[in-house]
Amino acid sequence: MAIMKEFRDFAVRGNVVDLAVGVIIGGAFSLIVNSMVKDIVMPLINYLVGGAVDFSNKFLVLTLPEGYTGPMTYRDLTAAGATVFAWGNFLTIVINFILLAFIIFWMVKIINSARKRAEKEKEAEPAKAVAPPEDVALLREIRDLLKPQAAATAPVVPPTVSSTGTSTSVDPRR
Repeated sequence: MAIMKEFRDFAVRGNVVDLAVGVIIGGAFSLIVNSMVKDIVMPLINYLVGGAVDFSNKFLVLTLPEGYTGPMTYRDLTAAGATVFAWGNFLTIVINFILLAFIIFWMVKIINSARKRAEKEKEAEPAKAVAPPEDVALLREIRDLLKPQAAATAPVVPPTVSSTGTSTSVDPRR
C-alpha cells in the first residue's frame, strides 16, 4: 500500500497536474494548427507554386513481393508487403513540420507582443492613490483642527534662575 500512497502523492502533485493539463490543451491545439497548415497554408502554397506540394506518393521500391501485379502506389505496395523507401512521405512531413513551427513561432510572437503592450499600458496608467480608512481620515482632520488651538493656548513658562545664576526655562510638557 505504500506504493499506492507514493503514486497518489506523485500524481496529484501540482507539477504533474499542470503537465497533464498542458498535454491535453497541447493535443487540442495541435489539431487546430494541423488544420491551419493543411486547410489554409498548404492550399495557398500549392496555388503560389502552381501545383501540389505533396510528395507522399514519391518512393523507391526496394523489393516487390513475388507475383505482385497490383497498383504501384505507396499504400498498395506497403499493404502487399513490399519494401519501400518512402522519401517523399518523409519530405512532406518535414515540410509540414517547418510550416507548423513557423506558424507557431508567429502566433507566439503575436501573443507576446500583445502581452508586452498590455503591460506597458498598465505601467503607463497613473497609480491611483488609495484613500485611507475613514477612521484614519477623521483622526487626521481632528489633529489638523487641534493644531492651531494647541499653539494658541500653549502655556508660557517664565525662566527660572538656577543656583549658579543662569536662567533656564522648563517645558512642563516634557
